[in-house]
Amino acid sequence: MLSQSVEDYLKAIYKLQAENPVSTTDLAEKLNITAASVTNMAKRLSSLGLVTYAPYKGVRLTESGEQIALEIIRHHRLLETYLRQIMGYDWDEMHDEAEHLEHHISEEFEDRLDKMLGYPTHDPHGDPIPGRDGTIISIESHPVTSFPEGVELTIRRVSDSNVDMLRKLESMGLLPGATCKLISKSEDTLEVVTSQNRFELDAELASHVFATESTKTDFA
Repeated sequence: MLSQSVEDYLKAIYKLQAENPVSTTDLAEKLNITAASVTNMAKRLSSLGLVTYAPYKGVRLTESGEQIALEIIRHHRLLETYLRQIMGYDWDEMHDEAEHLEHHISEEFEDRLDKMLGYPTHDPHGDPIPGRDGTIISIESHPVTSFPEGVELTIRRVSDSNVDMLRKLESMGLLPGATCKLISKSEDTLEVVTSQNRFELDAELASHVFATESTKTDFA
């Protein structure tokens, strides 16, 4: 059985890696630890066959390492969905609780949780929940700031990096699944209207909200 620390490393590497290996500096920053600690763990993970690692070239998950990372991410996002939708946890409470519990639930618990929630494909932030086989249903979306005036939008995902930002978006009703219309935009602000209200969004805040263009039936 892998330690919680190992699972945290694998999850962090998965979230950081794209086309290129993850540098030890970036990984240290992500986990808020020293680069020396990351290097030592990278060597350990390499010996376990969970990552490939070369000094000064970074780390990349192997197939086995990626499977474990996806399983932990699945646990986390299912738990966040349960804590948020069923138990009413606030954004920061939801994340912290899921961070702890993700390492300790069984596959049977995971399956029952998934069934109880109706087999969700995305968590409260709009991030995809990996399936048991590691498949991910991803919806391509773009920052609200990238759309032209007059377009009707469906919010698909919001950044989970700032709790205060999430609370502000929640107060506006601009969370995943919500629809709105972009009325006007400038370099600094965007004006949007929902079925209930009209809001002025700071462009920096809007850059953390990702959407797709709605069909006519999406917007009320």
